[in-house]
Amino acid sequence: MKHSRRFREINDKLEPGKEYELDEAIVMVKEAATVKFDETIEMSLNLGVDPRKADQMIRSTVSLPHGVGKVVRVLVLCKEEREKEAQDAGADYAGLDEYIEKIKGGWLEIDSCLATPDVMPQIAKIARILGPRGLMPNPKTGTVTNDIEATVKEIKAGRLAFRVDKYGILHLPVGKASFDKDKLKDNIKSLVQVVQRLRPPTAKGQYFKRISLTSSMGPGIRLSRASVMAAIR
Repeated sequence: MKHSRRFREINDKLEPGKEYELDEAIVMVKEAATVKFDETIEMSLNLGVDPRKADQMIRSTVSLPHGVGKVVRVLVLCKEEREKEAQDAGADYAGLDEYIEKIKGGWLEIDSCLATPDVMPQIAKIARILGPRGLMPNPKTGTVTNDIEATVKEIKAGRLAFRVDKYGILHLPVGKASFDKDKLKDNIKSLVQVVQRLRPPTAKGQYFKRISLTSSMGPGIRLSRASVMAAIR
């Protein structure tokens, strides 16, 4: 894969194999975000789990204190009598049959999808479309709920649903390059604390095998696990 001169120049400043202290890495990842748009800062956590085993599947939600710096488009799938409640709570779209048909036709202009429990049988029709994109409502991630107002507001404020991929890796946004250092650090600490609490009792050896930060168009910066663990104590 060919990289731009800008990417190579930034990458050349990194020492191969070095793990950087958390504070230093945050400064570096912000400095690496030099393109014209406000780059997203992402965190990757390579965990010592085997997602093929049900008791080692890491899946939950996290509410980042400073959000992720983007407008989150929320769809609430519910019956007609609850549409106004969803809209008043801040949902961008609310309804049922109309949106099921739109999604079947390829419409997916949303970042999060909620549903009330009573409409889950109808939503099964589009599970194969929503599931691979991480949009299928699920009680485990709090996206199947009767508390529409609270859930929509939490998601709009920065709540993220996550699960490890088949390699045991989590990739999640933790803010924007325009965020100051302290806001990014607060978000990172909140994410790591939640993931730490989810450690399965059956997971053996090193839990956080590798941690890195990157901007949308920048190289990955490896973090010292010790500095990250110290930050969340």
